[in-house]
Amino acid sequence: MSKIKILEKVAISIRSLNILNKLLAENPKLEQIMRKANNKSEALLGIKNWVLAYFKSRPTAYNFYLDSESNNEDYGKLNWRDIAAIRLMDYIDNAGRRYNDLNLRGELVGSNPIKFIWMAVKDGTGGAKEDFFVDMLYLFRQFNGKYKDEIPQSDVIKKWMDRHPTGLDKKIIKTREKNRDRIINILIEKINNGEMTSHVYCFEADLSYEQKYLRMLQWWDDRRFHLRFAIRSPKLLNELLDYSLDPSTMNLLSKAKKGGIPFFVNPYYLSLLNVNEPGFAPGADLAIRDYIIYSKELIEEFGHLVAWEREDIVQPGKPNIAGWILPSSHSVHRRYPEVAILVPDTVGRACGGLCVSCQRMYDFQAGNLNFNLDKLRPKEIWPQKLSRLLEYFEEDSQLRDILITGGDALMSTDKSLKKILDEIYEMAKRKIADNLKRAEGEKYAEMLRVRLGTRLPVYLPQRITPSLIEILKEFKTKASKIGIKQFFIQTHFQSAMEITPEARNAVTNLISAGWMVTNQLVFTVASSRRGHSAKLRKTLNDIGVIPYYTFSVKGYMENFHNFATNARAIQEQKEEKYIGKLSAEIISLHKDFFVNPEDIKNRINQIRTKEKLPFLAIDRNVLNLPGIGKSQTFRTIGITRDGRRILQFDHDIHRNHSPIISEMGKVIIIESKSIAQYLRQLEEMGESIEEYENIYGYSIGETEPINPLYKYPEYDFKVTENQTNFSFEKFIEEIEDL
Repeated sequence: MSKIKILEKVAISIRSLNILNKLLAENPKLEQIMRKANNKSEALLGIKNWVLAYFKSRPTAYNFYLDSESNNEDYGKLNWRDIAAIRLMDYIDNAGRRYNDLNLRGELVGSNPIKFIWMAVKDGTGGAKEDFFVDMLYLFRQFNGKYKDEIPQSDVIKKWMDRHPTGLDKKIIKTREKNRDRIINILIEKINNGEMTSHVYCFEADLSYEQKYLRMLQWWDDRRFHLRFAIRSPKLLNELLDYSLDPSTMNLLSKAKKGGIPFFVNPYYLSLLNVNEPGFAPGADLAIRDYIIYSKELIEEFGHLVAWEREDIVQPGKPNIAGWILPSSHSVHRRYPEVAILVPDTVGRACGGLCVSCQRMYDFQAGNLNFNLDKLRPKEIWPQKLSRLLEYFEEDSQLRDILITGGDALMSTDKSLKKILDEIYEMAKRKIADNLKRAEGEKYAEMLRVRLGTRLPVYLPQRITPSLIEILKEFKTKASKIGIKQFFIQTHFQSAMEITPEARNAVTNLISAGWMVTNQLVFTVASSRRGHSAKLRKTLNDIGVIPYYTFSVKGYMENFHNFATNARAIQEQKEEKYIGKLSAEIISLHKDFFVNPEDIKNRINQIRTKEKLPFLAIDRNVLNLPGIGKSQTFRTIGITRDGRRILQFDHDIHRNHSPIISEMGKVIIIESKSIAQYLRQLEEMGESIEEYENIYGYSIGETEPINPLYKYPEYDFKVTENQTNFSFEKFIEEIEDL
């Protein structure tokens, strides 16, 4: 007997029964259908007829349900009851489907929610859990009109924002100065007794303690000091945190180290963590802490991780799942026609620290990424390999945007980074020269945008040195003259608490080099608290940074702890982010927004003041799909017995995709936790879950359009429609395997 069949015989719990009774009491029609039905088919038919009767008065909603190619305009016409009706029909249409659940290492799970309710009503079985019944209770409340979509007023959102301090608040700065001094004193002691040694960072024999302390303060501003003395063991981490980690956390971190998960936290970033909970800012450092402290699920899954983004699995010279033929297994990644990622064979393949929810954790597991900085220094063959990799961009008909990341682009030395940028400049010039030989309509896309992906303004702002700024400024000046128009530093602030005086200075210096600084937030549980992301957007704007993406956490069970449900991402977009939205009319008045980035702070403030906006919400809420590209276009088509939603994603209609997109179906994602589990986590963080009650109603998402400010500049010539470096071969192979 299959596991699914066995589960059907499992009795529901007393708590589940109580919720079921409430569900039936609130919905007499539902109870009538369930009790009259002699089997699951009759139960399904009864619910279906009930919903179809509702649709007779809501033809727009019915058409949306039928139309798999929906759009934002249709989505905007749906009311709260429509969304519930569509979800019920999607549940019925997909009843009985089984899915390989990669949260459970490929175990088959089924979805048949109406059947689960019917079995529970009929004889108290079906195996459905409490979280399932809670989700269904809210679904039928939404369908019967008792559950309302009440959007919070702006003053409420601002109060939520005020809960979250920033790293620029005076009390927070003082607390972190104490943290710094504690860390410095411990490091002095370890250098004195020989536990830590360095040829560069050592004390002369006759220095007093006060002189050593002052020397340490000088070293604190040196990025190399923080990399040299980065914490690589749980024991040292706990000591530097004044032994504030509890035994269970230490046990987990010890297991992580034994299991081969890299550990790397530099002293500066560690100083942002509290050792005692400040009464004036409880839970303020949670979003940072959850990026450092490994979860039980990550530790258990490491070694079994499955690559989330299948297009990152590459064989040189063969197409990836998106159809792109790439020149290297690990150095070039590509999803879209216009942009490709370059990962250098330099120290840029490393990071200033390991983010728990890192999108490349699979590569850490495989050993492609690590923190052995000496081994990652460029080999003699790197200059030749770099030239070959950039030939790929030069000879491609559509590439116009290069994102240098890793790892972390700014982990590369000044010399290595300058070499990369110089080679990009030469490549861009050759591409222009080659275009002169091509006829109109046959010309290749020329380079328009250069981006550096880095978290160092957050992890290690000491890296943003005058010499780095000169390199960036020099490149911007000469590259602008040949037609490259956009220069972005794409960074990753997770919390307003990471915006320290040092980080603010780093951003100011990057902007002075003529580069726009944009931010990508990963929407973890801690950062998804009410007002947290809104406060981050505001504080970023204050220092001259504009938001670019808000990413739902991707991955499977390894990211269970940090995963905030997609329903919460839509709720944040609808109920908080909206107070910073720019109208199309306002955007049209600021088409030169990216011109002269040096003045970006003034322009941000001018718009905020004139339009009375607390922040500019020009980021898009999206998820990196385990297929091709980013999207937040989904419908909830199923739910597991334990209440985890099953989402069917479609691709973003607002951007240009690989030609293979026309042959691909929709993407199924089973979330790693139920909404009820997510809310319990928030409650443990001190949140009032009543403030999130509307979350259950968000079961449909539509990807926001790309903000016009982020679109590529137009050419004064027509780019060829021919796609180079592309083949359907991989897709055809996968279809044949099926």
